Amino acid sequence: MSSAQRRAPSLWRVKPVVAACALIGAAPLLQAQQAASGTLAPVVVTGKGFEQRAFDTPYSVGTVDEEVLRNAGPMINLSEAMARVPGLTVANRNNYAQDLQINSRGYGARSTFGVRGMRLYSDGIPATMPDGQGQVSHFDLAGAQRVEVLRGPFSALYGNSSGGVIALVSQPVRERYGELGADVGRFGLRQGRVTVQAPLGDEPGRGFDLRFGASYMDYDGFRPQSSARRTLANLRLGWTGERDTVVVSVNHVDQPADDPLGLNRAQFDADPRQTAAVATQFNTRKVAQQEQIGATWRHRFADLGALNESAVTAYFGQRSVTQWQSIPVLTQRNPTPPPNTDRHPGGVIDFDRDYQGLDGRLVWRWALDGDRSAQFVAGAALERSTEDRRGYENFLGDPLAPTALGVTGNQRRDEKNTVKTTDLYAQGELEFIKDWVATLGARTGRVRFEADDHYVSGLNGDDSGSLKYSYTNPVAAVQWRGLPDWNFYVSAGEGFESPTFGELAYRPDGGSGFNNGLKAQTSKQIELGAKWRDDARGLAADFAVFEARTDDEIGVATNAGGRSTFQNVGSTTRRGAELGAGWSITPHWRTALALTWLSATYDDAFVTCTAVPCNAANPGNQATVPAGNRIAGTSPRSAFAELAWRPFGTAAMELAAELRAQDEVAVNDRNTDFAGTWATWALRATQSWKLAEGSRIDALVRVDNLFDREYAGSVIVNDGNGRFFEPGMPRNWLLSVKWRQAF
Repeated sequence: MSSAQRRAPSLWRVKPVVAACALIGAAPLLQAQQAASGTLAPVVVTGKGFEQRAFDTPYSVGTVDEEVLRNAGPMINLSEAMARVPGLTVANRNNYAQDLQINSRGYGARSTFGVRGMRLYSDGIPATMPDGQGQVSHFDLAGAQRVEVLRGPFSALYGNSSGGVIALVSQPVRERYGELGADVGRFGLRQGRVTVQAPLGDEPGRGFDLRFGASYMDYDGFRPQSSARRTLANLRLGWTGERDTVVVSVNHVDQPADDPLGLNRAQFDADPRQTAAVATQFNTRKVAQQEQIGATWRHRFADLGALNESAVTAYFGQRSVTQWQSIPVLTQRNPTPPPNTDRHPGGVIDFDRDYQGLDGRLVWRWALDGDRSAQFVAGAALERSTEDRRGYENFLGDPLAPTALGVTGNQRRDEKNTVKTTDLYAQGELEFIKDWVATLGARTGRVRFEADDHYVSGLNGDDSGSLKYSYTNPVAAVQWRGLPDWNFYVSAGEGFESPTFGELAYRPDGGSGFNNGLKAQTSKQIELGAKWRDDARGLAADFAVFEARTDDEIGVATNAGGRSTFQNVGSTTRRGAELGAGWSITPHWRTALALTWLSATYDDAFVTCTAVPCNAANPGNQATVPAGNRIAGTSPRSAFAELAWRPFGTAAMELAAELRAQDEVAVNDRNTDFAGTWATWALRATQSWKLAEGSRIDALVRVDNLFDREYAGSVIVNDGNGRFFEPGMPRNWLLSVKWRQAF
């Protein structure tokens, strides 16, 4: 059967129920739900240096609140709840040895490991390194008040690699209580949580406060070689004075996990719940540890005129990772690239990374005639990451007859990598005519890469080098707020994404040194949107259409023999629409919806190669990617729908059904195969019991993938071994119980 024949039919043809749900309306989901249920409209800080209602922002921003996070699953992965946000894809790889696959409007889709093209924050502290690669394993979802998601042109104000922004905001400490939680699920999921928090001052809202949360997760996995453990601990110490707020946070995560790898087409079709033999043969696995401390000081001025507030954030962290891969033994000892190099890094990745940063800003506010206002924020940011990276063979003994596999053998790589960024940014908002608001902003910065190679041996040359990139990203928006229930806006901006250190490490021609011909990709984006709220009828809706044109898109040149090289592949276009809705039909019934349509294609044809060197002298290695091909890892359509029933009209008990659906995904740039269309159903039930004064028990029961659908939940894009497919989880259940006691 040809790859074209294997492609699944369009989502809307096979799932008419999803298309019918579109009649409900359009909105970033949680904003709609909160407005429809009569709770306070969400306030967000993402996209500006000052807080404002999400409804008032001239860009697409969504919030997922703590109730939704807690009802979506065991609070381990962002993928549990983020399907509710249109335009955002967070694919659960069901592989704790690899980070989630996250993309916003197609930015970040090319990542095979880590999170790229997105800026990630936890309480204002970046989880994205200065080179643009990030991870979310330390996100404490159990302690989150909300997660904010910014999409579109204004994400460029976050600097390098900001195709979108995900920011976790922790709960403020306002009550004294202790909490114990336990989760039990199918496939050996076991998790325990403990939380203690208390304001320590005598005056409400003043003095010190403390919060400590810790959890331990143990998981067997539904495939061989997929077990994982995670220990997560977070400490928050705050102090609030008359005009000052200081918050210090300390975080620790320890996560050892086996790696079941992906499956090729034949394996996936035969049994999507199997594991490739090389995974167990080489005992593929990963151990990750991270410690981080950060502090934020906010000061509110009282007598400096329009100067209203200052804020400073500083942080320091350490991350260590060791990963054993399934690189064949002979590939490591007998590389096929040109005879003047021996640059295979081995089958074991090992690095220790120190990172730190500093961000400071000032905020001005003015009250103008005619009940108008203006705001302005300006700031500067510094980030630095220093990494000792090593590589080892993953075997012992003679490569023709190794005595052990999946171990740490001879060293093949030893280098020190440093990346630094310096940024200046400013953003202003002016109501220039009554009900008409203009927003202007810009961020300018530099990114510098330095590599100091300590492993120069035999045919392995000196791969030291340095590169630097600079950028200026302007953004602008005009917004009309002439009606109390409607908000219309148009926004535009330019974006910038530098290569990561991994993309600069190897050259497509197989030579030594940095991939210094690789340019940063730049983009121009425009978005038109409308937001609607009707509190009287319990309805809320948002709608956005957008287009982004990118020049010098970074793509794969080669992916073979255990290493990847990258190139600029010309121009790309991403355009689409995002819709969703929330409707509180009665006190007993409510519904919600999120729909995304995305076209992400290459505008120019380019050449990829199956081996190094990749040039015209080796035409047998080359394959052409024609213009118009879909960008690998993107889906043209996705949907989320929910219907919830509260029998007693209160939040004490709720029953709900959820639908998630996604159209086919290209597994590589050549579009030779696709992960098919899928849709899964889930049921959940929540119940809360009040016991004695200040004591409560909350319970959650979930069944996901109710009909046990076999599907690829994510893909490893452009995988050189053809193991593109990562199976979605089979039918699974979760029982979660939480006891809270005030003191």
